[in-house]
Amino acid sequence: QVQLVESGGGLVQPGGSLRLSCVASGSSASSYHMGWYRQVPEKQRELVATSYRTGSTYYEPSVKGRFAISRDNVKNTVFLQMNSLKPEDTAVYYCKASTTTWKTDYWGQGTQVTVSS
Repeated sequence: QVQLVESGGGLVQPGGSLRLSCVASGSSASSYHMGWYRQVPEKQRELVATSYRTGSTYYEPSVKGRFAISRDNVKNTVFLQMNSLKPEDTAVYYCKASTTTWKTDYWGQGTQVTVSS
């Protein structure tokens, strides 16, 4: 079982950047597919980016070219670098670890990102 703790959220102006971190403990993040999701009130949580165990990545079309997901296996941490932020990126961002069979998911507690002038 893995525990996840996100950090790095905050208030940023449109066009700015933030880097979110997701620290894993109890198990190695390299054993999981790792993803970032986001949620706004009264809407379903949506996938932002995934880092597969194979090393490949996936990005939701609205963030492709602006966001980048990466891993540091030494630090057991997954990052989400967010550039050229827009007000519509405002949400609570969650980190998720999925087992290789996709049968079990583990979630962090979330970190708030607010993009506003």
